[in-house]
Amino acid sequence: MFKAKSLYHLIVYSILFIVVLISFFTFIIIENAHDELQEKISTLKSDFTSNQKELIKNDINSVISFIEYYHNKYENIKPEDEIKKDILLAIEKMKSKRDISDYIFIYSYDGTLLFHPVAKDSIGDNRINMIDNTGKRVIYDLIKASKRYIGGYVDYIWYKPDISKNVQKISYANSYDKWQWTIGKGVYLDEIEKLVKEKNEEYNQKMSDYTLQITSLTIMLVLYSIFIYKNATILIVNDVKEIGKYFKESQDNDDPINQNRIIFGEFKVIANYATDAMNNIKLKTHMLEDLNKNLEYKVDEKTKELTKLIESQKTFIKNSVHEINTPLSIIQTNIDLLKMNTPNNKYIINIESGSKIIQYIYDDLSYLIKKDRVVYEKEYLNYTEILINRLDFFDEIAISNSLYFVSNIQDDIYIKFNKTELQRVIDNNLSNAIKYSYPKSPVFVRLDYVNDSEIEFSVSTNSKKIDYKNRIFDDFYRENSARGGFGLGLKIVKDICDKSSVLINLESNDKETKFTYRFKINEDTTT
Repeated sequence: MFKAKSLYHLIVYSILFIVVLISFFTFIIIENAHDELQEKISTLKSDFTSNQKELIKNDINSVISFIEYYHNKYENIKPEDEIKKDILLAIEKMKSKRDISDYIFIYSYDGTLLFHPVAKDSIGDNRINMIDNTGKRVIYDLIKASKRYIGGYVDYIWYKPDISKNVQKISYANSYDKWQWTIGKGVYLDEIEKLVKEKNEEYNQKMSDYTLQITSLTIMLVLYSIFIYKNATILIVNDVKEIGKYFKESQDNDDPINQNRIIFGEFKVIANYATDAMNNIKLKTHMLEDLNKNLEYKVDEKTKELTKLIESQKTFIKNSVHEINTPLSIIQTNIDLLKMNTPNNKYIINIESGSKIIQYIYDDLSYLIKKDRVVYEKEYLNYTEILINRLDFFDEIAISNSLYFVSNIQDDIYIKFNKTELQRVIDNNLSNAIKYSYPKSPVFVRLDYVNDSEIEFSVSTNSKKIDYKNRIFDDFYRENSARGGFGLGLKIVKDICDKSSVLINLESNDKETKFTYRFKINEDTTT
């Protein structure tokens, strides 16, 4: 570290520091601009691809809608071969005459080419085993993707006629199952390179502007520093010396500083403040010493009290959970015995509903006690089976509250997760849905795939709008205190989801409240 022995040295060091600082910021600005460029390019590519995918998907779905409409309209009027011929003729007329790359193709499920406005000579050929430059079975993959419920996309390398070379291409395919047709359309992605080139040129121009501006600023700051040194250094040094001399002399006496020895008015004000400050410092030093001793004692006492209180709360919760377990097991056992002797008794159903609510609260408290001491290992779980079991558990509670479940659960969904934590996420959402739904209304439960690596679990209710969505996951917060509960359930859910990178989305309005959780199928990362 530089130590300035005089104001001259300080000015020299300042100029050097300014040069270094500006160089550093220049590097940061250029680096940030470069990162911004890369981000824009990435966003540009993503947006371009997404837009193109949406366009070709809409085109294909429109074509399928047209085929279905025309087929249904003339099914009993014209022969089926004539209907197909009319449809293929209509599709051919849809092709853009200006863009040779804009066309729709049709294959049968066995890979036979039925329609291709560009490769007409190949109609009737079986292309099921056709591959691109990377070895991908393009036609096979397109047919396979088309058989999905909403169709699918396939990326591959394909020949582009107008530039006579192979480029990246993405196609969307869907099926008309009545005729076992795979109908698709593709878009070439080489246009994005032109947009990237424009962004690079824009970046280079911006860097030139930055360099010119920073160079000008550096020269101005250096000249200003030299001017300050030449014109003000000596006067400032004299005033500083006088104020320093006063501070030294004030240790031995209480005389005020001599104002006539100060040149600058600003330093005279500082001198007055210095006089007052020295007097106040001497007075308050003793007061602070006494106050500090008293505060240290009080803080120590309060810390001990709070520590004892927190430990007492933890012990109380731990003992309460332990004491609840045995009577809860007895209650559930006797309910099962009563149900065997008196099935379909509404009073027994209500008692069982109440015991299940206690069981759910017990599970929450038990998890809170153990979560910092127990390692919850992940394993592959049948999410579908667990969710159905928990719906069965809460079914009687829902019935006793004049509610009913409407579920849409996809079969055999597996994820890597901890079973105890997954049950806490499911139970708290089902419990809150029952607690806050309007009577005689459905509770909608959904579980399905988002894509190959993610699934979504959602619970929707007809309930009052949540006014403070940003607080709903806080400790002990309850949107409606009249509905009971501790306000801990969603906090537990939030902690589990944050730890396992589960995305939470909450939508609430006057008609519906919906909690959605997006799980990664193979999430191993804790955050």
